[in-house]
Amino acid sequence: MKKIIDRYILKEIAFPFFMILFILTFVLLMGKILQLMDLMVNKGIRVTDIALLIIYLMPSFLLFTIPISLFVAIMMGLGRLSGDNELLVMKAAGMSLYRLARPVFVAVGACFLLTALTSYYLAPHGNFAVKSLLFDLARQKAGAGIKEKVFNDEFSGILLYADKVPVNGEFMSGVLISDTRNTTEQRTIIADRAYLIADPKAMTVTLRLENGASHSVDRSLNNYRRMDFGRYDLKLDLGGAMSGDVRKTKASTEMTVGEMVKQMQDRKLKDADLRELAIEINKKFSIPVSTLVFGILGIPLGIRKHRTAKYWGFTIGLAVVIVYYLLRLGGEALAETGRLTPFLGAWLPNFALGVAGIWLFLRAAAEKPLLFRLPRKLVKS
Repeated sequence: MKKIIDRYILKEIAFPFFMILFILTFVLLMGKILQLMDLMVNKGIRVTDIALLIIYLMPSFLLFTIPISLFVAIMMGLGRLSGDNELLVMKAAGMSLYRLARPVFVAVGACFLLTALTSYYLAPHGNFAVKSLLFDLARQKAGAGIKEKVFNDEFSGILLYADKVPVNGEFMSGVLISDTRNTTEQRTIIADRAYLIADPKAMTVTLRLENGASHSVDRSLNNYRRMDFGRYDLKLDLGGAMSGDVRKTKASTEMTVGEMVKQMQDRKLKDADLRELAIEINKKFSIPVSTLVFGILGIPLGIRKHRTAKYWGFTIGLAVVIVYYLLRLGGEALAETGRLTPFLGAWLPNFALGVAGIWLFLRAAAEKPLLFRLPRKLVKS
């Protein structure tokens, strides 16, 4: 009998959980849809590459949507059971809140493991895979986008003209380049031949020029400089080719815990960089723990009887989530400026809502009102 009740409670939680998880993830993905559509329509990126980008982006979205969906689902599921007096019948049959909470904790445990896996492994690898794929697409786009007898502005600050480009696109001949990246002088480069060379490991693209000359003049037009060369390497910025975020080293969100700990041992790091890494390490652990916090907090709030149980659960759940993420953003901001330690900055919302959740759960288990009430005499006066 108890197993049937456990499955029944899990079913009440599972349906709203997956529904809210899908909606929230889709809403977050909508923020990237316009950029992805631009890549497909204007940049000529294949649909399969767009699908890969979505898959790689999904873990970073799930870090936010899984805890929120779990909390709201618990509020809605238990709220529905409480509103229909089903929880009251279960308690009358001798089932305590500790026993009724078992299937909820099973769901919380499953979400905790999934969020931990996503935080420790899937999210950093997914973020780095996004950057690598964008670099590869940008490199391919840059090489394929260079047409002969056409001025190409795919590279940030560089205007490139090639007189001839063979069908295989291996090189360019009769190259003319206008380099405006240096604000103090403008440079024009002429070369007989040029090659695009990509380094996937360092994530750089170099334009190798052969047999040419570089002509530089300052903005006042008073100084002119010429440099002849047999071979000259010009590093290119792919910012105009949709990979402005590409860097030679991994960002903190692209590292695993082990990689960040190893990075923190570098004595050349600045204090701001050390704080950033320390905050990210603590977030790797605090985000999965937030599922446990939301689970404990959702049970006493969800069993509160209300006529519009589902709407009540959704509204209160959304309000608590907003408070949680405001505390989290505030804690991280204070930690970044050095006013709080990275540990306190990342764990502050978990501590605050965790203590509140345990206190409310114990009061609900003891059949006490969730909040203290004033004596009637004081209310009348």
